[in-house]
Amino acid sequence: MDIKLDVNSKPNEQDQKIQKNLDLIKNRIVVFSGKGGVGKTTVAVNLSFALLRQGSSVGLLDADITGPNVPKMVGLNDMPGIDEKSKQIIPQIKDGLQVISIAPMIPADAPIIWRGPLRSGAITQFLSDVVWGQLDFLLADLPPGTGDEVLTTAQKMLPQMAIVVTTPQEVSLIDCRRAVNMAKKLQIKKIAVVENMSGLICPHCGKTIDLFGSGGGEKMAQEMGVAFLGKIPMEVSTRKSGDEGKPVVIENPESETGKAFLEIAKNTVSYLNQ
Repeated sequence: MDIKLDVNSKPNEQDQKIQKNLDLIKNRIVVFSGKGGVGKTTVAVNLSFALLRQGSSVGLLDADITGPNVPKMVGLNDMPGIDEKSKQIIPQIKDGLQVISIAPMIPADAPIIWRGPLRSGAITQFLSDVVWGQLDFLLADLPPGTGDEVLTTAQKMLPQMAIVVTTPQEVSLIDCRRAVNMAKKLQIKKIAVVENMSGLICPHCGKTIDLFGSGGGEKMAQEMGVAFLGKIPMEVSTRKSGDEGKPVVIENPESETGKAFLEIAKNTVSYLNQ
């Protein structure tokens, strides 16, 4: 059965559905960044699987409507299902993780040329018309920047926590500061930073090369009065497994990158419980 997104649904009805879904979800986290190319989706995917490995039930909403990469990174190709009775969307499941994305609903390589209201409408429907059920965590992988989708997700999903992903270099930190300040303006109670690409681990000698520097994300978090969850190194094997739809937390949890994600998951739970 084809899935058709009704981006013109009545707001009051959708809001009621969203609230019904949110009542079943303990913790809601948005993952975003001030700019693209910092590995935000990699962090969202692997953090989701790291939380799963620690015994939690987890859902992942791909809210990057014009650049939906979550299905590729988790190794999903099929269409989500439809509950025949309620006509609601059933998330796909990969290694225990519930996933919803617009990617399987559009032709491969087709551009999504939608204005802001249509993109926001799709996110709203993913929150209202998807059967998420009872979850310990629902993570939303947002597009880069501080545009409509970020605003819509924050207003509709009511997250308890925002995780801002940055690299150590200053050009990324400039935009990351904007993202942190947006999270503050949206009154998200807990805000944290993850420093991705924090050193390249040489596959031959094992030494770390500070390709983009190191420590910039942690310093910025301290300066802005937000939490710092940890650093994630770069490894060639991580890039390869991601391209093959095999997240490093599943494929190689004992790697330095895998251990970093598992530690960040522990820090995320600890921070939420403070």
